[in-house]
Amino acid sequence: MSSYLGRTGGNIRKVLDYAKASPSILLLDELDTVAKRRDDGAEVGELKRLVTVLLQEIDDWPSSSLLLAATNHGALLDPAVWRRFEVVVDFPLPEAVQLRKALDQYCEGQAPDDVLTAIARALSVQGSSFSDAHRLVTAARRRAALAEQPLGETLLSMCGEQVKQLPFAERVRLALDLVQSDHMSQRRVHELSGVSRDTIRSRMRREESQG
Repeated sequence: MSSYLGRTGGNIRKVLDYAKASPSILLLDELDTVAKRRDDGAEVGELKRLVTVLLQEIDDWPSSSLLLAATNHGALLDPAVWRRFEVVVDFPLPEAVQLRKALDQYCEGQAPDDVLTAIARALSVQGSSFSDAHRLVTAARRRAALAEQPLGETLLSMCGEQVKQLPFAERVRLALDLVQSDHMSQRRVHELSGVSRDTIRSRMRREESQG
């Protein structure tokens, strides 16, 4: 990015021309930083010109090379950018089962199964990604090592800190699911969700009477 008029577009053109010089695979990560919607009134003219330059360069991309792009904010991209790519692949957020498998891999067998299952469900409720799960495990490893505590207990504590920020109704639903579906102890569920065991028992009795 440059403060001089037209310099930023020139810089982008140089990068792409260099990639075009020989067969290559080019990944444009965080594409939304250089390809935002041109009808966005908050953006300055220089950034709008940058999108035009980028579109021209993509149109001239050689068939001998592969151009990839990634973004977490597809709604910010200029509509014309979408039309330049032959294939659009959407990666939805993982479900609890997928997160459970990922956590097992990240923890390398150092955390109990019931803890990982509970954390996977909790992360799923929060709309977490694989990256979120990996960051949680990495941070838990550091904290567990410094405190000389088991990784499973540290994970449960750290995940509980996040879960307790959820609305009470969501925490109660999560607590009931863990007790009923995964046969997790009410003590463990209380540690994770912050929902008291009395509340869990009373809600379970209510559901049983209604069922």
